[in-house]
Amino acid sequence: MKSEIDDKKLSTSQKAVDKLKEVPERERPLSEQFRIVAKQWSDADAAASIMEEMKTTTLEKIKADIIGRSNDMADNAATRMAKCTEDWQNYLKEMCGNRARANKLRVQMEYLRMRHREWIGADANARAEMRLG
Repeated sequence: MKSEIDDKKLSTSQKAVDKLKEVPERERPLSEQFRIVAKQWSDADAAASIMEEMKTTTLEKIKADIIGRSNDMADNAATRMAKCTEDWQNYLKEMCGNRARANKLRVQMEYLRMRHREWIGADANARAEMRLG
């Protein structure tokens, strides 16, 4: 019985989301626009953070491969060699791309906050003008 109720809630919720997708982006409520961008930012920020946290581990794996192929190589030489590989360069480019995408989405969220504040201010001004006359 409870799963049927949960299924009905989910289907009702899904229907609401589907209806919002039909609404052009400019006509969506600011809260919905913010929710969508916030979710995108959260995912992008998580991807960038994971790559940043895994940076040392990834470099060490590349170094281990280099040292494994060359029996007698110093750690600092392996580090230099690893940082020159295309794998490392691609990793850094992807990591920076993820961070840039997250930053752009954070700025978009801030823009939506600013639009909301402007709307509140304009609404308050309109109410004050109506009271005055």
